[in-house]
Amino acid sequence: MNEENNMVPIDENLNTTKSETENIKNLIYTIRGKQVMLDSDVAMLYHYETKYINLAVRRNKERFPENFCFQLTENETENLRLQFATSSLEKENYGGRRTLPYVFTEQGIAMLSGLLRNQVAIQVSISIMNAFVEMRKFIARNGQVFERLTNVEYKILEQNKMLTEHEKKFEKVFDELQKNEKIELKQSIFFDEQIYDAYSLIIDIIKKAKQKILIIDNYIDDSILKMLSKKNKEVEVVILTTQNSNIRKLDIQKFNKQYPVLKLAYTNKFHDRFIVIDNKELYHIGASLKDLGKKCFAISRIEDNEYIKKISNYS
Repeated sequence: MNEENNMVPIDENLNTTKSETENIKNLIYTIRGKQVMLDSDVAMLYHYETKYINLAVRRNKERFPENFCFQLTENETENLRLQFATSSLEKENYGGRRTLPYVFTEQGIAMLSGLLRNQVAIQVSISIMNAFVEMRKFIARNGQVFERLTNVEYKILEQNKMLTEHEKKFEKVFDELQKNEKIELKQSIFFDEQIYDAYSLIIDIIKKAKQKILIIDNYIDDSILKMLSKKNKEVEVVILTTQNSNIRKLDIQKFNKQYPVLKLAYTNKFHDRFIVIDNKELYHIGASLKDLGKKCFAISRIEDNEYIKKISNYS
């Protein structure tokens, strides 16, 4: 091969750096399981411009198989820049390059030094070879430590992955709960001994009120007061019942001292039981509120605004 293909011009204006072994070790990275140096760092040490180093490689492709020299991917370049804050890969420098960087293994640098043919190249090559030897010794001495760190990193990644999966499951459950909360009661039937379920549903209806609750029940007793203690503060309650109901005025007075305001009125115009919430929602109850769940009964929501208006007027 002639001299023209092997020789590349030296740029005397480029900054020079110390080529001591310790300094060069800082320029060696592990990529794809190999210890390598960036083409720009190699060029700096040899006092060449990077483009001429890569030009020498292109002119002698047969001397640089992949285990001697290879080009980084975009992800590898970005990871290297982020992990090591590599000065030669800073945005302003890397952004100005037309191609992704190349890296040289120890064998690739040895081959490159034979092509450059100058005194500086000989001295620098010796320092680089010593640096690679020192790095191999360091890795060999600390191999178990690196292995443990890698295992810890994998465990952390696996734990993060598991946490992410758990978070997704929780989000799914939470979304379903939110959907269930938004489902409005249309109708429900309670069978024998479903006392707690029926009681809980009435409590949920009572809690929906923001301004007023109207309860119509001919057979009411003081058990309704326990339910109404769950209402929102300042919500007015009107109970329409008959003179024969088992709720005393004294109970009403005591209730009002803690959970105002509850009013009691009498009527004999109703047979069925109803609850009206804020003059907007009307529920038909198939059993007296004092007998919830003792026998099979139904609770239904009535959507007709005309009925809601007529029954609300009784309060």
